[in-house]
Amino acid sequence: MPKKTKETSEEAHAYTPGLKVKRSMEVDKLRRLPIQGKVFVKVNDPVEWNTVIARTEISGDPEIVKVSTLLSVEAEDMPRFMTKKVGDKVAKGENLAFYSALFGLLKKNVPSPIDGTVESISEITGQVIVRGAPVPVDIDSYIPGKVKEVMPREGAVIQTNAAFIQGIFGIGGETHGKIHVAVETPGDELTAEKLNSDCRGEVVLGGSRVTLEALRKAVEVGVSAIVVGGIRHQDLTEFIHEEIGVAITGQEEVGLTLIITEGFGKMTMSHSTFNLLKSFEGYNACVNGATQIRAGVLRPEIIIPHPGTEEMTKDQLSSGMVSGTPIRIIRQPYFGAIGTVHRLPVELQILESESAVRVVEIKLGDGKIVTVPRANVEIIEE
Repeated sequence: MPKKTKETSEEAHAYTPGLKVKRSMEVDKLRRLPIQGKVFVKVNDPVEWNTVIARTEISGDPEIVKVSTLLSVEAEDMPRFMTKKVGDKVAKGENLAFYSALFGLLKKNVPSPIDGTVESISEITGQVIVRGAPVPVDIDSYIPGKVKEVMPREGAVIQTNAAFIQGIFGIGGETHGKIHVAVETPGDELTAEKLNSDCRGEVVLGGSRVTLEALRKAVEVGVSAIVVGGIRHQDLTEFIHEEIGVAITGQEEVGLTLIITEGFGKMTMSHSTFNLLKSFEGYNACVNGATQIRAGVLRPEIIIPHPGTEEMTKDQLSSGMVSGTPIRIIRQPYFGAIGTVHRLPVELQILESESAVRVVEIKLGDGKIVTVPRANVEIIEE
């Protein structure tokens, strides 16, 4: 725990970006190709969530064919038996090479294992590399709205007015669906009994915790995403069959997207978050569970496009942390705990690691006051 370096009654002022829970704001989403390609939209073009805005092609996987071995010839002799040359297209099963001897009594051929292009023929190894057909990659707009900016050959920025809610942790990638409220209060657990075939393709709102059985039932009935306050770490590990590390999430193929708004364990969802999501029941939502805590913070998100006006300006948000500001602790030993700023000491304090940092004193929901480094908290913007 931090140790004070000196006594003082002064208060500090700080700004720590935090999780957003907004009823209405302008949301900009950058949609960029992995490599340069073709962009199909112009500035101010209207788009739907599935509008393809850009396309490129990624080289297919290579297949190595041991032609000299299959023909039983020396590597340096292999090129004269080739029926294809570098750059030729070839279909799966079509001959790459053919060998005939003893007046045609002995015949050997080497078929291509895939559709593709002959990329190289080696007289040293006796191998031929066939590159698979290019794989098309489309980028859609993800959110409905209009094109705000175009980056030639790269992509575009899409803008919409929407409710915007960030979670603290998530798994699974981009998905869509109508908001479906499956519980009565933010303290209720989301159990398997609350899910049925009517939830197929929907974004299901839970309360304090989702059970492992509910996750499996959700995959079974085809739920698009689940948004809930908390989950047991053991249940999450068992569900995705691996430990969650510090790298970015979002690539998991588990059958749905999961967003946790509060933390691990049974965590009652913030009333403001629950009520905001509940007020949009039946609306289409754009959801992404991708999360990264270190080296460039990336938060899971729920975007609910709707007509309206921006709720709060950037100038209003820059007031930062002061006494009474609602915040969430994002690292151990109080990970996921929610409270309010009790005091912001000006002086540096010494951690157990002997490094000197600025800290914040936080009053938790049970009245307990804890002291943590300011880097370990984030403002809950409501």
